[in-house]
Amino acid sequence: MYQIRIVLLLLILNFFNINCYSLTPTPSKKEITKLTKQASKYLRNSNFEKSLITSRRALHQAINTKDDNLIAISYNTIGANYEKLSEYSKAIFFYKKALAYANKTSNDTIKAWINNNLGNIYSFEKKQYKLGINYYKNSLEHSRKISDSSEIVLTKLNITWAYFDIGLFDEGFSYLKFINKYHKKYGNETTIVALNMLNGMYYGFKGNHEKATASFLNAIKLGNKGIEKSDLSFTHQEYSKYLLNNGEYKKAYENLAIYNKITEELNNKEILRKANMAGINLELDEYKREIDKIETEKDLQYQSLKKSRTIVILFIVVLCFLLILLYTLFKNNNFKKKTNKELSLANDKLVIAKEKAEEASILKSQFVSTITHELRTPLYGVVGITNMLLDEHKELANSPHLSSLKFSARYLLSLVNDVLQINKIEENRIVLENMTFNISDEINMIKNSLSFIAKNNNNFIIVNIDSAIPEYLIGDKLRLSQIVINLVSNALKFTKNGEVFIDVNLVKVTNKSHSIEFKIKDTGVGIAIEDQDKVFEKFVQVGRKEVDYQGTGLGLSIVKRLLGLFGSDITLESTIGVGTVFTFTIAFEFDPEKTNEIIYNIPVDLSSNKKLKVLVVEDNKINQIVTEKILKKNNYTCTLVDDGYKAIKILEEENFDIILMDINMPLINGFETSRRIRSKGIETPIIALTAFDKEEITEEAISAGIDDIIVKPFDSAKLFKIINVLITKNKRNDLTMVF
Repeated sequence: MYQIRIVLLLLILNFFNINCYSLTPTPSKKEITKLTKQASKYLRNSNFEKSLITSRRALHQAINTKDDNLIAISYNTIGANYEKLSEYSKAIFFYKKALAYANKTSNDTIKAWINNNLGNIYSFEKKQYKLGINYYKNSLEHSRKISDSSEIVLTKLNITWAYFDIGLFDEGFSYLKFINKYHKKYGNETTIVALNMLNGMYYGFKGNHEKATASFLNAIKLGNKGIEKSDLSFTHQEYSKYLLNNGEYKKAYENLAIYNKITEELNNKEILRKANMAGINLELDEYKREIDKIETEKDLQYQSLKKSRTIVILFIVVLCFLLILLYTLFKNNNFKKKTNKELSLANDKLVIAKEKAEEASILKSQFVSTITHELRTPLYGVVGITNMLLDEHKELANSPHLSSLKFSARYLLSLVNDVLQINKIEENRIVLENMTFNISDEINMIKNSLSFIAKNNNNFIIVNIDSAIPEYLIGDKLRLSQIVINLVSNALKFTKNGEVFIDVNLVKVTNKSHSIEFKIKDTGVGIAIEDQDKVFEKFVQVGRKEVDYQGTGLGLSIVKRLLGLFGSDITLESTIGVGTVFTFTIAFEFDPEKTNEIIYNIPVDLSSNKKLKVLVVEDNKINQIVTEKILKKNNYTCTLVDDGYKAIKILEEENFDIILMDINMPLINGFETSRRIRSKGIETPIIALTAFDKEEITEEAISAGIDDIIVKPFDSAKLFKIINVLITKNKRNDLTMVF
């Protein structure tokens, strides 16, 4: 009965207190701040009763003024009181309320305090160390934002203590090292005891008895001088554990007894009783606020229900709904008209954009055609002059440099064709050829042709070829060479003072199909993970800040698309600073009978004994020399003219067995020249010897009376074969064109 009266009395007092607060003028922010500081002072002096009462007053006034910062500070002080009184669940409750209000502000200081306090409870009271350390780390983030070095030192001390408490000394040592370095500058006397204790624990863990004992004794000495006794009690406790582990049982017992005595003093029952009485008022305040909130919501619901029952309101609501519906229909109709108009305009823009795209596509095709012609023309000279050197200087026949030049020129021609016509690859307009070849010869030729690139960066190319691979395989060796050259040259470019490996292994045999795995490995700079998906895209070059790497960015894109023609794919493994490995597998055919058939069917020049007169219409001086040399080597007589008018004039005076006609000439082009030749009744076979792509000019060539087309640079055997066929058919008066 007596207890019931006390509770009723508290409720009545609480009610009058609230009314008194409501009648008094709203205090200023300065006055509320003064109350929060007074409450904190009471807390530091362990006067929990006065601290809670003062915090309660500050909280009421802060809520009335809607000051989130002061509300957070008040809740934080209340939580700290309950923490000191070992009411940890209540402390967590009030700390979290404090944090909720603090997060509404930009006050990183209070956020750091609250996170640190929650870290203390979860780590040392609830033994939930992972959660506690997370709160500590949140506290550090807020302290760093405001450069609060003192708070950083305090929080790192707590993290160290938490790690040491669960035996993770190595994880905690980095924090301890930081505190030892900066404590003198940013720490204070409230943490010096704990710091010495932690040093004692760490040295004890490391087995340094002398430093451990000195640290513990220094912590006890400083703790006895100070006012704060909780860290002193923990020091005696940890020192007792250390002594016990080292067999000093008497001293361990003495320190444990001191720990128990200090702890008992800190938990004085009279202090707890008074504080708990003040705490009841705080909890009643919280309950009252919840009840007021519920009552307010209930009243609002009642008023809403009362109004909703009236017929007039229902009528107005229905009428408003109908009006809104009509208005919505009207707006939708206008919106529909507006949208249709916008769609019509957008459609017109799309038509214009489509026309521009088609125009751009035509311009692109024209550009590709022009560039193809301009690049093939000098390449024809390079290939032709290389062959001339080999013919005229037999002593250079075995020169690896000249062989590499010839190989590189032919490869460059293929590369030019494929790079400039990469759209053909994407449209599957390139067809793989079946040729017989020796992988070892091809790889070593590649190695020799790229040796100068390797020397530039002081690299070595190392070739390993599986001996189980057959000597001759059937497939497109030119495309294979293009793939390997792209990958090896790319590896050499991004490697310095290192090695590039070309590993070729037989991995699978199925009937006549032999699957060959190629690995191109380097010890270069490597490719970052985020860039590895980009390197196979067109015109993409992965950035390197320290070195300027040149290139079109098409090499790996062409590799991927060419492998697609083989029905294969490529994989990439790379580590920055270690190197890169590209791996792909291609299935080649192994068929000795078919290999022999291909070798026997290689075109052979059978016209060397036939004395033929050839008219060469060509404006490029270098190409004239190359073409003339090819023809004379085959025992043909050759007449050279620079333009179409001269060709027409000489044909009126002399007879020729064959005409080799360039297309792109000044004054009059090859098509018009051919038309005029045919208009004069001259039936001599005409072969267009041009740098244009055959598909681009076939239709116009037929209409101009041209018999066949050979694209420069060309295989001389193919030229002589076509010449023989055309001359034979001309003798039979067969005017059917050979295409």
